[in-house]
Amino acid sequence: MVSCRGWSSDAHWAARAVHELERAGHQAIFCGRAGTEERVLRRARGLGVKRIETLALTRGLRPAADTRDVTRLVRWLPEVDVVHVHRGKEHWLAALANRVSRSPRPLVRTRHIVRVVRPHAANRWLYGAATDLVITVTHAIARQYVASGLLTPERAVTLPGGVDDRRFRPGADDRPVRAALGLRPDEPLLGIAGGLRVMKGHQVVVEALARLGATGVRPHVLVVGEGSQKTLIREGIRRAGLDAQFSFVGFAPDLPQVVGAIDVALYVPLESDGMGRVVFEYLATARALIASRVGIVPEVLTDGRDALLVPAGDPGALAAAIGRLLEDERLRQALGVAGRRLVEERYSGARVAQSLVAHYARLVRLPGP
Repeated sequence: MVSCRGWSSDAHWAARAVHELERAGHQAIFCGRAGTEERVLRRARGLGVKRIETLALTRGLRPAADTRDVTRLVRWLPEVDVVHVHRGKEHWLAALANRVSRSPRPLVRTRHIVRVVRPHAANRWLYGAATDLVITVTHAIARQYVASGLLTPERAVTLPGGVDDRRFRPGADDRPVRAALGLRPDEPLLGIAGGLRVMKGHQVVVEALARLGATGVRPHVLVVGEGSQKTLIREGIRRAGLDAQFSFVGFAPDLPQVVGAIDVALYVPLESDGMGRVVFEYLATARALIASRVGIVPEVLTDGRDALLVPAGDPGALAAAIGRLLEDERLRQALGVAGRRLVEERYSGARVAQSLVAHYARLVRLPGP
C-alpha cells in the first residue's frame, strides 16, 4: 500500500515487489491512492502489476475519508496474510484497522528516506505494538531507527529494492540511440538518469566536463529525466560552452535501451538519495559506473571492483574518474561484468521477492521459500 500522489521511489519499490511476488507464484495486491491513474497506477501496470486497488489515502487528517479507508481495510484483512505499507498515512490507517479488526494481520513498513522518525508516544505505539517488522532500503536508515529507540536491531532489516534483470540486461542494440544523437560509433557517451533536481548533482557533472574539456577530452553526455532544475542546468551548460556535448531526452519510454547505449553511467547525488534505483539498473545493464559515496552506494559497491566511487560534490574527482574510464576500455568492461554479477547474485527482483517471502513467512508462520 502506497499513498504517493506521483511516481516516486517508494511507489516503484512497491510495484516492483508486487510484480516479483506475482511472478514467483504468490498473490499480491498493489493498493494506491484514488485519482492517481495517470501518475501512479498506470506506471505500476507498466511494471507488470496485475491487481490494483485504491483507497482515498488523503493527506493529513481527514476523519470522514480516513474512516472509510479503515472500514475497507477491515473488510480486506481476512483475505490477506500480510499488510505491507510504505508511507506514514497508510501505516497509521493499517495499524488502526488492525486494532479494530477481529482478523488483524502482520504489519510491515518499508522506510525509503533518511529522515529521523521522532520517538514520541504515538510513534512508540505505531512502531512498537502496531508494527511487526520495518524494512529499510539502506543500513543507515535502519541505524536511525535503532538509535531512536523505536526499534530493536532484529526488527529492522535492510532490503534494497531489486531491479528487473530480465528487462535491464547487457547486449542492447545501441545504434538507434547513437544515431538519434548524431554520434559516431566510437564517440564516448556518458549518461545520467534521474530527476533534474539540485541534489542529483547535474551541476557537478557540468563542472567536471568543463575540466575535461580543458584537457581535450570531450565526451557526449545524455541527460535522462525531467525536473525543476532543467532551465538552470541548461544555463550552466551554456555558460561553460558545453552545449554541443549535452543532449536532454526527458523521460525515456525505453530506458533499458537508452542505458544500454551508455559507455559510462553517472550517479552523483550530493547527499543521500535513499535506495538509488537507477544504480541497480546501470549495474544490471553492465554499464561501467561512477557513483558518489552517498546513500546505498558505499553499502553495496566496492571501489574499483563494482564501480568507481568518488566524493559527493567533487568535480575534480569526478573528472579524473571519467577520464580514467574513457582511457581504459578493459576497466569499463570489467566493472560492467562485476556489476551485472552483483545484481544476479544479490539484487535481482527475484532475489528481493525471495527475501520478502522469507520475512513474511516468519511473521505468519507459513513455510518459507
